[in-house]
Amino acid sequence: MAERTLAATGRRGFDLRHQHGFSTIALLCFLFLYAPIGLLLIYSFNSSASLTAFHGVSVDWYVKALNNRQVQRAAWVSIEIATVATLASTLLATAAALATARAAPFRGMVTSYVIINFPLMVPEIITAIATLSFFALLGVDRGFLTLALAHTCFCVPFAYMPVRARLEDMDRNLELAAADLYATPWATFRRVTLPLLMPGILAGAMLAFIVSIDDYIITSFVGGPGWTTLPVYIFSTVRNVITPEINAVSSLLMLVSIGFVSLSLLTGVRRSG
Repeated sequence: MAERTLAATGRRGFDLRHQHGFSTIALLCFLFLYAPIGLLLIYSFNSSASLTAFHGVSVDWYVKALNNRQVQRAAWVSIEIATVATLASTLLATAAALATARAAPFRGMVTSYVIINFPLMVPEIITAIATLSFFALLGVDRGFLTLALAHTCFCVPFAYMPVRARLEDMDRNLELAAADLYATPWATFRRVTLPLLMPGILAGAMLAFIVSIDDYIITSFVGGPGWTTLPVYIFSTVRNVITPEINAVSSLLMLVSIGFVSLSLLTGVRRSG
């Protein structure tokens, strides 16, 4: 009734995009956010070591960064931690999504959602301090194990959201049809649920991987000697001096992040299609 009234009177509903100055404000916000990133990319190709004057295009800093043993070591540690955290967090997130989306409503379901998404609701530094205190209480030395566990806990909600969204979009009649055809619960999961769920699992895994490989705060608290990740290496280096080599390393890390986020979005688009 309200829609017919609006159509008859020729009025349009409130649309923020059509308000005066919205486009200008949006453009300024994008410039504020992405102009520094653009400058980072530009000066990573600077042929000189100057950070204020551009003297020509060169890829020498990228070559130096890729041949830097410390960068190689930090990148390998980041990949190791991110791989373990991605596998573990995706497995836990998938199990949690199945339990919350397929189980009958039960007392404490809302509390379960809060617990699963808790790392998203509190500042990351609180999570880092709490994790460090927990490991100190248990007497666990900081190193690969503490990093992997901390990253796994932090990445679970990022992997959980795409899997849960996929489960909510799935047609339950397909699973019921398999059960009507005398398929066991395991056969139904393996032949029906899991293939349909796989795009959400892949999207969640890619989000978890990029969140882990980009993390600095938790890593700086729970990482031990010899387990320096790439973000920690970048921060420790820029505290002394900023060089175009750091710009190159940061640009490579950013491109990897953009690549994984894009793959996750593309997987989501294909899933929706």
